[in-house]
Order: sequence, then structure tokens, then C-alpha cells
Amino acid sequence: MNNWKTYILRCHDNSLYTGVTTDIERRVKEHNAGTGAKYTRSRLPCSLAWLKEGFTESEAKKEEARIKKLSKGDKEKMITS
Repeated sequence: MNNWKTYILRCHDNSLYTGVTTDIERRVKEHNAGTGAKYTRSRLPCSLAWLKEGFTESEAKKEEARIKKLSKGDKEKMITS
């Protein structure tokens, strides 16, 4: 099924976090409740900065890995385009 999403969160300290999910609203709530990724727990609140939908699980994880390799500048360009 192509219901997986790859997303980027902007944390309170202006850092960026990339992840995958099938339910973006639930996942953002989990991050902001401190039950999401360990990285975001000390950088709350987080807000959704970028989202791409329509992936299989495998495709979403490959896209996440690709994005994580980008520089912060390249991620910022991706967010604004």
C-alpha cells in the first residue's frame, strides 16, 4: 500500500528531524508529547516543515535515508521549494 509518508520536522532549536509514518497527525503529536524520537524530546516543540506522501514503506524509508544524507542547507532548500 502506498500510504506511507516521509516528513521533516523543525524543532524549537531550528534543527531538522526526518522520519516516516502512515499517520502524520498522530506522529507529530507523539513527537510533541515526548514519546516520539529521542532526538526530538529535548528540542520541543516541533512543527511539520515538509511532507511527501504516496510511498510504500520501503520507498518511504529510502527517501528518509536519502534526506538524512543531505546538508542542512539542502534540506532547507527542499522545504522552501
